[in-house]
Amino acid sequence: MDLPTDFINKYQKLMGKPEADKFIASFSEPANHGFRLNPLKNVKPKDLDYRYPTDHCQFGYRGTVSGKSIGHQAGAVYSQEPSAMYVGEVAHPQPNEKVLDLCAAPGGKTTHLGSYLQNTGLLVANEIDSKRAKVLVENVERFSFTNTIVTNTNPDALAEKLPGYFDRLLVDAPCSGEGMFRKDPDAVQYWNKDYPTECATRQRTILAAAVKNLRPGGELIYSTCTFAPEEDEQIISWLVTNYDFEILPVKKYPGMDSGIPEWADGNEALRNCVRIFPHHFKGEGHFIAKLRKLGNPVDKETRDRPVKISRNISDLSRDQQQLWQAFKKETLNSVSFGRLVSFKDDLYAVPEITPNLDGIKIVRLGLKLGTFKKKRFEPSYALALALKPGELKHTININDEDWAKYVHGDTFQVDRELMKGWYQIVCESLPVGFVKVVNGTAKNFFPKGLRFNV
Repeated sequence: MDLPTDFINKYQKLMGKPEADKFIASFSEPANHGFRLNPLKNVKPKDLDYRYPTDHCQFGYRGTVSGKSIGHQAGAVYSQEPSAMYVGEVAHPQPNEKVLDLCAAPGGKTTHLGSYLQNTGLLVANEIDSKRAKVLVENVERFSFTNTIVTNTNPDALAEKLPGYFDRLLVDAPCSGEGMFRKDPDAVQYWNKDYPTECATRQRTILAAAVKNLRPGGELIYSTCTFAPEEDEQIISWLVTNYDFEILPVKKYPGMDSGIPEWADGNEALRNCVRIFPHHFKGEGHFIAKLRKLGNPVDKETRDRPVKISRNISDLSRDQQQLWQAFKKETLNSVSFGRLVSFKDDLYAVPEITPNLDGIKIVRLGLKLGTFKKKRFEPSYALALALKPGELKHTININDEDWAKYVHGDTFQVDRELMKGWYQIVCESLPVGFVKVVNGTAKNFFPKGLRFNV
């Protein structure tokens, strides 16, 4: 790989030439690939190779997965580079915690956090870019999360609205991307010698707001996919110097390196951080730090008190309640969804502890159950993925050929004896969507914006 001369010179000076030569040579080696399984699905797609599990990630494997596979589309698996997997593993939220993933798109870390929360507590996944936020929603829905709110706002607004609210905060910061040069060679074109410093300025701005969201005693996980000390150890030094944080130790697996105090202010606690270099570890470049906010924890009961979510979000009207109950009676077995609210014509199930979010742009509010239309209720694609087959009265098992028709948007034929109504379709033991059966034809309700050719 043709790396910038300033980049090579920088790391030769930091590392010393012999070590830097090995580091630079690693950029000419192939990029690493991996995938994580979704424990909420508890299904191993048949087309994947499970011979190479990762030591450092409970749900991880080395290998590749197709974005057009049944397992990926149904949310049983997520494609993620092996080093990046360790961020969610270090964050490792506990059940019932309130967690904020501040820079969340496209959703790799979010889906990992949610895998540990197991639909308990509250997970807020924020992305400031509206287009990337839509991709984030798609991945959250595939993973069948019911406890997750996706927002599209800036860190200052979240800090003002939810001070001291979260138990755990992940900032996977936008960075110079040096660690992704092998995986994304185009990133080399954006790099210049001043770029890490520019990114560090933006990271400090993000963190200055973000730390206000974290309760005393809560944990902040900070990560980048760059090697630049300006964005790694020096940012952590700045945090510790300017805010009340202590650096917690992070386990190092074979090939992982410690943070380097000499690349910042010499604080020995920086060795608690993790550096992943591609010439030492079979993965792309990453930096991970875990910190605890000092101070006395706030009153948990006060934070958990039910409140009105937003002036634009309301309880169900009588007509909406009747339509929803009629759908439940006809389609679902015994299954509960917690707190139900409506936003315009959409019905959502939200965590009971959802805070007031006035002033924050919401892209996805908990689990979208469906949409109220004239004298009827139409279930959502997200609901089809979230419900286990035994939770519906009517399911149809389809083969790979019919699945290919479904994701393309086509109708397909079913047994003419099947009664009219909503059916969850299942392929390879995975729920993949809803159809409406009418006279032996399965009418397609796979979202138009997601359709593709297999």
